[in-house]
Amino acid sequence: MATDAAFGPAALAESSRRPLRNMSEVRHFFRTNDVPIYFVGATPFNLLGLDRWVRNFTYIAYYDAWDGAHPRVFTPGDRPFVDFESGEHINNWLLENSEVRAFIASRARLGVRPKIAMVFFDEETERICDELGYDLILPKAELRTHLDSKLVTTRLGNEVGVPSVPNVVAMVEDFDGLMRAAEDAGLGTDLVVQTAYGDSGKTTFFIASEADWRKHSKDVVGNEVKVMKRINNRPVAVEAVLTKCGTVVGPFMSELTGHTKLTPYRGGWCGNEMFPEVLTGDLRARASALVRRLGERLGAEGYRGFFEVDVLIDVDTDEVYLGEINPRISGASSITNVTAGAYADVPLFLFHLLEYLDIDFDLDVEEINERWQELATVDLWSQMIIKETGPGVERIDTAAPTGAYSVDGAGALVYRRAALDWHQLQNESEAFFLRIYGPGDYRWKGADLGVVVTKGRLQTQVPGRAGSLTIRAKHLIDSIRAHYTGTPVMPPQIQQPAVEDTQWSAVAQS
Repeated sequence: MATDAAFGPAALAESSRRPLRNMSEVRHFFRTNDVPIYFVGATPFNLLGLDRWVRNFTYIAYYDAWDGAHPRVFTPGDRPFVDFESGEHINNWLLENSEVRAFIASRARLGVRPKIAMVFFDEETERICDELGYDLILPKAELRTHLDSKLVTTRLGNEVGVPSVPNVVAMVEDFDGLMRAAEDAGLGTDLVVQTAYGDSGKTTFFIASEADWRKHSKDVVGNEVKVMKRINNRPVAVEAVLTKCGTVVGPFMSELTGHTKLTPYRGGWCGNEMFPEVLTGDLRARASALVRRLGERLGAEGYRGFFEVDVLIDVDTDEVYLGEINPRISGASSITNVTAGAYADVPLFLFHLLEYLDIDFDLDVEEINERWQELATVDLWSQMIIKETGPGVERIDTAAPTGAYSVDGAGALVYRRAALDWHQLQNESEAFFLRIYGPGDYRWKGADLGVVVTKGRLQTQVPGRAGSLTIRAKHLIDSIRAHYTGTPVMPPQIQQPAVEDTQWSAVAQS
């Protein structure tokens, strides 16, 4: 098996001596790139398939979904048990691993520092890269952490005329204090409460009664929180890249959130859909302008590169609100990178690479944005993140294999063949499954089992109401889950709280 750009000729020296001025030149630059670039993470999910576009682009992963068959994925053979507590923890472990360091050294070019990208990183990641002579091609961890706060991004949005859902930021110690703060801000009594930092809905709490408060108070008391009016909203995700030429805005996607067949977390992100009617006309124009204004404000903070924005559309009023900003590569990138816009020009992440590689460019970002908005009206992709929803802990005995699936003549979803990624899916009868946890690993409540990517819609569209999973989506989920069997390792009432406290997501959106 091979990938498109992996074995192209080395770049000509003169290609870096003048600015890149159009998409043809950008594509040529990346197809002949001779600088080693690595995406490091628990899995290659977020940027899987970019090796088709970028020569010398390699994935370093902890979990090898292909069991050694993917030519651009490296996984260390010796992986002793480590109780990883976060995505940052696993990435730092990989960077320090002797096999990984030897692999990177074996592909090094004299005088060229390897480039490292990842979703989650911290100051320790920066220290490791500095010691090893790697360039971490991401914004500074301190800046990313500052901007990752929902409270900070609310303030920044307000400064540039990008409002959030009506809210108040406050410290609340009891239910009566919460209700007083909400009443003073005119928010009503049906509330959404968020702490500053969180992942996939685990720190978003819906509170409308004292019983709700008792359930969530331990996570709220003692923290400055964002208290919002609960609105009837439609969540929309969009990725963008802030470059020196302006902000390139990717396609808008609806979000799958809180579906109990996919995630145990109420309001938790569990997938995306991209289809022509996600946003149309004036709504799309307003949302795109919102993202560009946020990009300019992030630039004033010193930020550059890739970021993701959650936009909330009030279905009762058509108001467009800022949900939150995720200053990183996100779980929606998998769809962004296979859109018609990506294939007409280049995948969105390549604009991030341009910003961080030693190359000058002068591109008409407005023209790119206009073309991508037009092309978004003809493309249709979906993905689902399948998490473990049961309360127990099991050692996985069998799991669904990574690869291409399709529906047979009897209507059953069957594994057809090995595949590197989902870029070659043709129609709704096909799907790609990326396994994350496999035989010998453990599954627990909230653990990521894998990702399904397919053409077509996976949610019903009912005006004024949250979408439900389609019959086809439920069939895909049930068919993949049927491959998983396991052996319980501890009673759920003993093990569950400890595991949930340290749970981290291999494909986190936020």
